[in-house]
Amino acid sequence: MSYVALYRKFRPNTFDEVKGQEAIVTTLRNQIKTERTGHAYLFCGTRGTGKTTIAKILARAVNCENPQNGSPCNECMTCRAINEGVSMNVIEIDAASNNGVDNIREIVDEVKYSPTAGKYKVYIIDEVHMLSGGAFNALLKTLEEPPAYAMFILATTEVHKIPITILSRCQRYDFKRITVECITERLQELMTAEQLQAEDKALRYIARMADGALRDALSLLDQCIAFYPEKTLQYEDVLEVLGNVDIEVFARLLRYIRKNSVSDCIKLLDEVVYAGRDLGQFTVDFTWYLRNLLLLRVSGEMEDLLEVSADQLKLLRHEAEAMEGEALIRYIRIFSELSNQIKYATQKRVIIEVALVKLCCPEMETDYTSLAERLRKMEERLENGELSMYASEAAVKAAEKKKEPEQVSEEARVVLEKALTEDMKAIAGKWGLILQKLPQLVRTVLISAKPSPGADNQLILVFDHAVDRQLIESGTHLSDIKHAVEQVIGKEIEVRTVLTGEDGPETGAFPDLTKIIKNIPIEYEDE
Repeated sequence: MSYVALYRKFRPNTFDEVKGQEAIVTTLRNQIKTERTGHAYLFCGTRGTGKTTIAKILARAVNCENPQNGSPCNECMTCRAINEGVSMNVIEIDAASNNGVDNIREIVDEVKYSPTAGKYKVYIIDEVHMLSGGAFNALLKTLEEPPAYAMFILATTEVHKIPITILSRCQRYDFKRITVECITERLQELMTAEQLQAEDKALRYIARMADGALRDALSLLDQCIAFYPEKTLQYEDVLEVLGNVDIEVFARLLRYIRKNSVSDCIKLLDEVVYAGRDLGQFTVDFTWYLRNLLLLRVSGEMEDLLEVSADQLKLLRHEAEAMEGEALIRYIRIFSELSNQIKYATQKRVIIEVALVKLCCPEMETDYTSLAERLRKMEERLENGELSMYASEAAVKAAEKKKEPEQVSEEARVVLEKALTEDMKAIAGKWGLILQKLPQLVRTVLISAKPSPGADNQLILVFDHAVDRQLIESGTHLSDIKHAVEQVIGKEIEVRTVLTGEDGPETGAFPDLTKIIKNIPIEYEDE
């Protein structure tokens, strides 16, 4: 005898065997017991949630000679005939391939004749949303005034495509996605029935990958069992068969991103590629991993929603404690956009590498979340003593490259110093004090700015990045800077901002006040 796939072999035959749709089952069972069944039903929901299975059980139950608590007995002649597919009382139609007006007119003509055996003629129309407009119109009259012995069960995954005139004549039942716990329990039952062994962790992972569809879970389990028929199914085996990545790989990747190590990220991706993992699934799974971290970061009460094992939850907690919510939101945004792009990409690896570079190098982007990430990294370096609180970003980059910061020539310095007003000299000497009087966000952003003297005794703040300039010009930040200057030097000074490459020819067009004044030490307040 040929092998029968698990989802066919273990398809429920009674309402008692149906998993995850208790509300729907209870309602239909009560209707059958009280003989209050409707003439038209609409079953809608995602694939693999039991729509067609329950439709077939309902078709047998309303015709069963000896129903058991609202379920078919599956032993009488009528039930056996329906199960064997030889009954004229139950007609199944695939609307995907029979979606024309003529196909529906055949049903309309047949429904005029009462059943030769049993109580009802049941028409199960699967994927009903595929019917043409004319076909829906042909079906409408019959649904409106059906014979007493006719029952229509319409099933669809896209209920929004059903005309409202059809919807209003049906009892609608929305099939929910089946929980990971429910699917896992069912898989354990089937493994016991098949006399096979599997780790709970492996079955739970299959259940999560099924995304709420029990049929998909059975198909995935079938695939894994076929690959390892003679041994206990292990978690690593499932990852190998399905081409997925272990959560520990995601934890390593996230640590590399936080270290800004592009090379380590690319090497890890290289390992994933050569292990034969599916890059589309890799992207989706990493996005879900980040989502779980964000939920844990926001609230410790989210643990029940994560649907992960205890070992994975422990690892997630550890990683979440070290992460900032803003950074996680940025990572999720980038990988969510990547998930949409990768479906149609011919070079999936390349666009994933680009996304990893973005995550490691927030300075390459100019949105708010990228700015927040840049500030976070600067603050980390300040705390670790790697960066002076008042060092310019250009000086930091120069130090990283082990180069001396650009110096102003002695002759130019003397000329510029003589040309400076007393107010500008005071600002130059007390720039550290001025920064200390500013809010933390403004002070951190000004690390990447350069104070420069302007015409008419103006103070010019020179920025290399548009997003830094925009932030300083927003709200009351410019007023805060003017007030801080006035507090320190005792005079009111006009402050404006410029962006290099836009408001000026180049960075060199704006001399740095703190470098012009050579003989005046920059003052700071003692902590």
